Amino acid sequence: MSAILVIAGKEIQDGLRNRWIASAIVLLTTISLALYFLGSAPGGSIRASSLDVTVVSLASLSVYLIPLIALMLSYDTLVGEFERGTMLLLLTYPLARWQVVIGKFCGHMMILLSAIVIGYGATALVIAVTGNDVENWQAYLMMMASSWMLGGVFIALGYTISVFVQERATAAGAAIGVWLIGVVLYDLGLMGLLLADQEQRIGEGLFSTLIIANPTDAYRIFNLTGFESTRQVAGLSDIGANAAVNPGLLLAVMAVWLLVPLVVTILRFRKREL
Repeated sequence: MSAILVIAGKEIQDGLRNRWIASAIVLLTTISLALYFLGSAPGGSIRASSLDVTVVSLASLSVYLIPLIALMLSYDTLVGEFERGTMLLLLTYPLARWQVVIGKFCGHMMILLSAIVIGYGATALVIAVTGNDVENWQAYLMMMASSWMLGGVFIALGYTISVFVQERATAAGAAIGVWLIGVVLYDLGLMGLLLADQEQRIGEGLFSTLIIANPTDAYRIFNLTGFESTRQVAGLSDIGANAAVNPGLLLAVMAVWLLVPLVVTILRFRKREL
């Protein structure tokens, strides 16, 4: 356990010196504050809480930002160490290879958590100080927690990329491809499939399964339908009433997408030659 903590601490120290991480924190803070203040404008006319509008807006935007930040954190974690020759030195210490992976994962998860807490927490602090919409804080906190979990999914995917490729440049290209497929192309492919099928073979149940099988869609649906107030703002009241939309199932899908790449990374790392 001490070896894992040491490795995690080293990753956190490296992250604190990384200007890109500071830029990500500033970006998340700016976006969350902007969406909150913009969301407060229509609140009176449509009788929607400005905080609920902020949750829906941030959940829709975080689908794009959080995976990208997570992949940029993790895509060269292992392959970078191999290229620099530091992995050989690291493994001369009395620690197992799985401890290296878990230690780095814990460190990156803490970096991502700090970015989310500072970035999105600044808006929560403004809300607390002004005393507005305090009754809807649960949806906002769940959005923050699920954003952290979504980031963990793509950190784990970044590790899988990093352990299979031989060069950092290849890992960077693969990370961009994973982001495009998971965030953009998957949904476009489903829409194209549905249009081509013309509702002849793909039923509602199968289509719903295909949607929630994607961790980014599971995250989006979880935040847009998790609370009645956010369902109304997102215009998904009917979907939220459907028993098939189970928050526990959506979280389980994300958990599987987090654990499986980690296990694959550990198994591959154990067999990889230095």
